[in-house]
Amino acid sequence: MTVDGLEKVRAVLFDLDGTLLQVEMNAFIPAYIDKLAVHFADVAERRAFTRVVRAATFALIRSDDGETTNEELFYATVERHLGVDGGLFGQRLQRFYADGMADLEGLIRPLPLARDILARCLERGLKVVIATNPVFPRPVVEARLRWGGLADFPFELVTTFENSRYCKPNPRYFHDVLDHLGLTPEEVVMVGNDTEHDLGGSAAGIATFLVDTWLVDRLEGGYRADFRGGHLELFRFVERLGGIG
Repeated sequence: MTVDGLEKVRAVLFDLDGTLLQVEMNAFIPAYIDKLAVHFADVAERRAFTRVVRAATFALIRSDDGETTNEELFYATVERHLGVDGGLFGQRLQRFYADGMADLEGLIRPLPLARDILARCLERGLKVVIATNPVFPRPVVEARLRWGGLADFPFELVTTFENSRYCKPNPRYFHDVLDHLGLTPEEVVMVGNDTEHDLGGSAAGIATFLVDTWLVDRLEGGYRADFRGGHLELFRFVERLGGIG
């Protein structure tokens, strides 16, 4: 997408972690699984539980099946390897939300400019999607939004493992989001800090903005972003989207 095409944009897809809030996922994911394991101590050995849940979570990113939701695929994997069925797992997750998830709040730090960026998008009449990789249940995503001070925005869609069949960087993930929005790739921009997952939107024909404040570069420089900059540059960028103002 060129600068001249920015006025055609009708929606912005935002990654969450490292884009709209500060969090080190290499610390958050092990802490999340460790806290969750406490609620399964009577049905699964801790190390086995940690290994299987971590593997099942990352397996969602690689899946290209699309016949089931990520939630169903996750539960099937856990049941196959741990013997814990989805119903029981869901019940224990509810206990975790009430008793253990708050302990993770200290790993999340708000980004004040994120509110300005989201507010400016909405002021310009743009649809806003939280396009976080849907490997977590909705309550875990909602908690991160809340801890990041972003939960009060009227998002058009928040992708979670309950409502998604694919993950980034699979182009089918982006096509599903486009279908939900009823928009074409030319009407959407993907914003994120991960050169592999977020810039994967380009394979679906979506323009990308790489936020390089906390860059995650698994591709070691082998990537192309249509636009790039820090959060101040991102704020200035969204001011140019759509045909309003």
